[in-house]
Amino acid sequence: MDIQLKRGLLDISVLAAIKNEDSYGYQIVKDMKPYIEISESTLYPILRRLEANELLSVHSMEHNGRLRKYYHITAAGLERIEAFKEEWKEIVSIYKFVVREDEYNE
Repeated sequence: MDIQLKRGLLDISVLAAIKNEDSYGYQIVKDMKPYIEISESTLYPILRRLEANELLSVHSMEHNGRLRKYYHITAAGLERIEAFKEEWKEIVSIYKFVVREDEYNE
């Protein structure tokens, strides 16, 4: 898969993982696992990039005597998810066009 496409899909997936409630790194990995294999070493650069682009914000809370970073989706992050849903319709149309010959030959 094209690296830029995969990167964009992972970004959207991480935003979707925290869409309904704030979460922390390990929990995000667990929530995504049934759908997407992502390691914590892959996740944290994505979280930093999303924060830098103001698509999520970060706050720390104490948990079992340690500080844990929680990630919260911003209004811009929610807008990005909605934009992706619209873009995906076009991607599906392109896919259908590309595979149409395969369907005719079956």
